[in-house]
Amino acid sequence: MKNPKMQAPINSVPPSTAPQTFSAPLASDEGTVQQPPKPWPHAPVHRLTVHGIYIVTAGTLHKQDLFERDDDRTMLEKLLLILACKYQWQIEAWAVFSNHYHFVARGNPSSANLRELIRHLHSDSARELNRVHKQVGRVVWYNFWDTRLTYQYAYLARLNYVHQNAVKHGLVRVANQYQWCSARWFERVASPAQVQTIYAFKTDRVKVQDDF
Repeated sequence: MKNPKMQAPINSVPPSTAPQTFSAPLASDEGTVQQPPKPWPHAPVHRLTVHGIYIVTAGTLHKQDLFERDDDRTMLEKLLLILACKYQWQIEAWAVFSNHYHFVARGNPSSANLRELIRHLHSDSARELNRVHKQVGRVVWYNFWDTRLTYQYAYLARLNYVHQNAVKHGLVRVANQYQWCSARWFERVASPAQVQTIYAFKTDRVKVQDDF
């Protein structure tokens, strides 16, 4: 995974907007894609649910840095949040990189099949990436791994793992400096006590597919 330019600390974040359901980005007459605004999730609940909480990881084919450009990662992040709204999954942590991503999602009685969300994300992101890069029929995604979290400690530790993942990969010194992850959003919508609690969970023994 290639490192984007080290991000300077960011002291302000965009205002929160209520999550909405969007269709996939649409192409204009000129062929450029009109991206909808980012649908920021609600503040996380931080407790297990009978409807399931999952951590998902996906990687590109041969771990290629296909989302190396800033705009490519922005497109992938927006699509993830948009489709999570459409399929009614609450994203509680996410991190998007040049050759993989992670997210933690909470289900509810109205949630659609999580794997359908992932397949839709991979199909739309691959199509858009190949359109922008003028690649025909290129395979973008290799595989994904989804694990249901059934223990509170495992759940909270993986939330922190995903929030802090850009630091693990050496892209930034502080998680909220990385543009394509949930750390800044989490620090804005959660209480200081919640942030302190989640960030205190150790992640060195967390087992997540992450050899990218």
